[in-house]
Amino acid sequence: MPLTELSNYSYRGARASVLIHEREMRRFLEVWRKAKARKVALPETDDPDYESLEHLLHHVFRAARGYMTWMCEKLALPDPQIEEAPPPERVESAADSYMNCLLEKWRIPLTRIDETRCSHPSYKSRWDMDYSIDSMLEHAVVHPMKHSFQLNELMGE
Repeated sequence: MPLTELSNYSYRGARASVLIHEREMRRFLEVWRKAKARKVALPETDDPDYESLEHLLHHVFRAARGYMTWMCEKLALPDPQIEEAPPPERVESAADSYMNCLLEKWRIPLTRIDETRCSHPSYKSRWDMDYSIDSMLEHAVVHPMKHSFQLNELMGE
């Protein structure tokens, strides 16, 4: 990743998180496609996000959108205009175009936010946990990593 990529960021920690998130989202989609090709069955659970591989992909896309919209809300930034994730029945066919739009929109909102605003204060998440902007960025990075790990385990890798 060239040092000039996203060089307009005030806080390089936010820049790093945005770029790592992008990398991990793309990796997740690769792993997801491999799992789909191998017809991997997800474990039975009451969690609707694990109803199928399509539901899982929708969940990861929806969450990525939600993390950025939450950060923009908390920082009083404009709505990042990220479209809703495609529904499970269309998510596979729309995956590439949605991913590209999602990641493009992820690159924009945090460019002028300084380190202090990313580390303090903490805010309540939509699931009632406290997060600073930095910690939400880290959460957003780990989310696709976690699901890639789970799918790789199910494939025996």
